[in-house]
Amino acid sequence: MKHRSKRYRKAVEMIPAGKLHSLDEAADLVRKLPTTKFNQTVTLSFRLTADPKQSDQMVRGTCPLPHGSGKNVKVAVFAQGDAATAAKTAGAEVIGYEDLIAKVKEGFLDFDVAIATPAAMAEVRKLGKQLGPRGLMPNPKTGTVTDDIAGAVKSVKAGRVEFKLDKNGNCAAPVGKVGFEQKAIVENAQALIDAVMRARPASAKGRFIENITLAATMSPPIKVDVTKHIKIAVAA
Repeated sequence: MKHRSKRYRKAVEMIPAGKLHSLDEAADLVRKLPTTKFNQTVTLSFRLTADPKQSDQMVRGTCPLPHGSGKNVKVAVFAQGDAATAAKTAGAEVIGYEDLIAKVKEGFLDFDVAIATPAAMAEVRKLGKQLGPRGLMPNPKTGTVTDDIAGAVKSVKAGRVEFKLDKNGNCAAPVGKVGFEQKAIVENAQALIDAVMRARPASAKGRFIENITLAATMSPPIKVDVTKHIKIAVAA
């Protein structure tokens, strides 16, 4: 059995076993759990009924968080000419084309998000072995392959997060930090629930979201009342 710290065990004791919490309750509780030496990321995780083995049931998308993610996102842009200039003006930290592609092939991956122009993708696609395993490959579905480079960089910097169904039928994304106000966590979490619901595949039948949990990096998960918040999401 995995050894758990005294702090973690105390946190488990503070979470009512089996209780389903509203987002307000979950956000309030996650902020009251025993603290760590760093400002933990708060993540909302979903168990979906979509079948990841079926290509027509892939769930993937992005969500602009109303209050940002609390993370300083380092952005790399594969572009040249005016697009490269726009990327620099918008605040991208790493910009290049052939030179950047060569660096990535050599192992450079010191960035959180990669954005590319459609024209650059012919070469960027060849970086599948480097970018793919880390989830960094630009994709038009997540807005990271676009001619509007400035807009994409600003959106990512402002707190747009990505979510994607994994092979086990789960997806997750950060919705803030433990140090956020309760209301900010709640509104970010609801925005993500809405986005996941909008990404529901047409071929997905019956109940789509099986369960939702809210958790800080070093703390146990808090179960969220799925039904209540999905109703809000459907109406949005």
